[in-house]
Amino acid sequence: MEEKAKAVELPSVTIDGVTLPAQWNRMFEPRVINQYDISVLEETTAIPGAESLGYCYQCGKCTGVCPIDTVGDYSPRKIFRRTQIGIPLIDSPDLWLCTTCRNCLRVCPKEVNMIDIMPAVREQAVLEGKAPQELLTAFENTARYGNPLGEAPRKRADWTKSAGVEVRIMSQLKAPVDVLWFVECYPSYHPRGKDASVALARILDKLGIDFGILGVEEKCAGDSQRMAGERGLFEMLAEQNISTLSKYEFETLMVTDPHAYNAFLHEYPKLGGSYKTVHYTQLLAPLIDQMGLSQEVPARVTFHDPCYLGRHNGEYEAPRRLLEAIPGIDLVEMGRCKERSYCCGGGGGGMWLDSFTRDHTSARLSEMRVREAIEYGAEILAVACPYEVSRFEDAVKSTGNAGRLKVMDISELLALSMGLIPMEALA
Repeated sequence: MEEKAKAVELPSVTIDGVTLPAQWNRMFEPRVINQYDISVLEETTAIPGAESLGYCYQCGKCTGVCPIDTVGDYSPRKIFRRTQIGIPLIDSPDLWLCTTCRNCLRVCPKEVNMIDIMPAVREQAVLEGKAPQELLTAFENTARYGNPLGEAPRKRADWTKSAGVEVRIMSQLKAPVDVLWFVECYPSYHPRGKDASVALARILDKLGIDFGILGVEEKCAGDSQRMAGERGLFEMLAEQNISTLSKYEFETLMVTDPHAYNAFLHEYPKLGGSYKTVHYTQLLAPLIDQMGLSQEVPARVTFHDPCYLGRHNGEYEAPRRLLEAIPGIDLVEMGRCKERSYCCGGGGGGMWLDSFTRDHTSARLSEMRVREAIEYGAEILAVACPYEVSRFEDAVKSTGNAGRLKVMDISELLALSMGLIPMEALA
């Protein structure tokens, strides 16, 4: 049997008059490229919930879809690599930049789950006092006042005074309702959030829906705080809300905020609070024929899919059905839409980390999205999440597009077409 030829290392070799040393032959020998001290990676994956970071095999699919990578140097692949070579994630700015948009998990063949990893490591960082101050301020406000804005709880239902219709408060009503509307914080306190709440209240009243709100008894649903690393605060808020909801009879829990929607669908049942939960667009979409959408809204409109309504929970059609039913609207889709939608930057605690992220990125995600909407010729950027109105309106100003693009909640556009708010709102 013929023996295989064996490589022989010569002291030197001369080719075309050029003498190469013995190391030249070693080019073809196997090289060890994995001798790293991976103790830092192992410390991270030992944190309950962060195990899947170790699954990464560096294919790079996540980098192509990560919204933060479009404004910085970031993706789960890069986080894994930095941790692998000894940079602790718990001490890195990378820990706080993820918006938990879930786009990476959508494409990851190894199921490296940043939706579990980031909250788990952030929780450890919070316990060690390593969280950014502006995030801690939001946590403190939420713990003290029941909302991250630091507003007085007694003012939570003040927006109803300008609704022009009866918005019943459950503690005063003392009777069952068909729909209990969980309004949430930004729709209760933020000026533009209150505009959307007024519009939605008028729509519900016009449709004859039997509804009520919790008013001063309502606390923040807490899902963004949980994703930002404050699980203890989330559990406290959830237990308070569950206790409050247990006092009342209702068929359906309707939420304005996709983050609250996510919490009530997936997290509250773990603590004993299970409800038939719908986002307001899901409640309204089957009722289009009863709305009397008669007034034209003459505008080219594009819709931004909220990460926590779309990718996290699979609802893409209800908002579009409502927009398509409004006469006069020319609905155009941006290139990044539905399951591939971009991110506003507000999820995973990003709503309260703008100053921090500014130091580590070249632009805000909301600014990138506003520019995209304008590239598609939109005159109105329609939204269905309370975080987005304020974020995108700020971005319209900071990108120099004031007067060129208007940001409106879907409830406001519906109310316009129903004649429930004046057309001047379009100005």
